[in-house]
Amino acid sequence: MASEGACLVEAVMCARDEGRLTAGVYECAKIMNDDPDSVSFCVLAMDEEFECDIALQIHFTLIQAFCFDNDISIVRVSDAQRLAELLGDKAGQLEDAHCVLITNPTEGSWEDPALEKLHVFCAESRSCHDWVPEVTLPAR
Repeated sequence: MASEGACLVEAVMCARDEGRLTAGVYECAKIMNDDPDSVSFCVLAMDEEFECDIALQIHFTLIQAFCFDNDISIVRVSDAQRLAELLGDKAGQLEDAHCVLITNPTEGSWEDPALEKLHVFCAESRSCHDWVPEVTLPAR
């Protein structure tokens, strides 16, 4: 299997091109509250600059719990800046890259193979009690 980081990059770029990305903690929380069945994958990004941000940590805990309750695969990345670069215009500010949702493809469209590999990776990680695995994004 290709590296999880490369799969995540591919899945994010595909979802971005298809308009299936939501970025920002509050925007993601709204989507998950309004239509949790539309969410396929969640990415939480943390970096040293925001490590001590208690409000962000609380949001992450709530988002993680929501993902677990709704069977949404979730990973962490430690490079919010790199994730923001992948998001392009979707990340208005670096803070918007701290939480990213990928919604399901439209009916009748092809499943995203990179996203499927990430779902398998998350399921395997959960079976080893790694509930929110960390993925390293490859450099450009």
